[in-house]
Amino acid sequence: MEVNSATQKTLGMPRIGDKAPNFKAQTTKGEIEFSDFAKDKWVVMFSHPADFTPVCTTEMSGFANRKSEFDALNTELLGLSIDSIHAHLGWVQNVRENTGVYFDFPIIADLDMKVSKLYGMLQPNESETAAVRAVFFIDPEKKIRLIMYYPLNVGRNMDEILRALEALQTSDKYKVAMPLDWKKGDKAIVPPPKTLDSLNERLEDDSIEKITWYLAKKNL
Repeated sequence: MEVNSATQKTLGMPRIGDKAPNFKAQTTKGEIEFSDFAKDKWVVMFSHPADFTPVCTTEMSGFANRKSEFDALNTELLGLSIDSIHAHLGWVQNVRENTGVYFDFPIIADLDMKVSKLYGMLQPNESETAAVRAVFFIDPEKKIRLIMYYPLNVGRNMDEILRALEALQTSDKYKVAMPLDWKKGDKAIVPPPKTLDSLNERLEDDSIEKITWYLAKKNL
């Protein structure tokens, strides 16, 4: 099925900067309404194609194993697939029995595909019945700040998900931008000057590393 612009619109494709669409859903932790979920926290919402599948098991285990790092970043995890609550519970227990890893975060049972369609997780040229591996970074104001999409056959990179989350939070806190491969402890980019006065002030500021007048970095 070829997806034209009209079809794309009906599928629902939220963009960076959009308000995260609200929904009600059953999860492995009970019913949630997204507008009330994780008050004053960030949310990393991610979809997987199906329960009881190998790549998805490695990914969900990765989120579970590193949940404490998301907790430290004031972030709630929220999973999703087009499976039933019973399938989710069975899979969670199966993985716990076989590996000792416990998926201790809510997983949405999206059997009617309403949330998947709302967030553009269903991409017909990849699959019409399984959600792609989408990741939505949503801030405490419920604004979408970053989106990642992976195909069905390639697992995500947990280091990059955590790095991107911390970069967004650090950028917000210090009003700076992050250079290529930034990680915690690295210098950040200070905004370029917008007037001649601020340009001259920058040239005289010894506290920042000046590569050129418009590219400068500082320690946070």
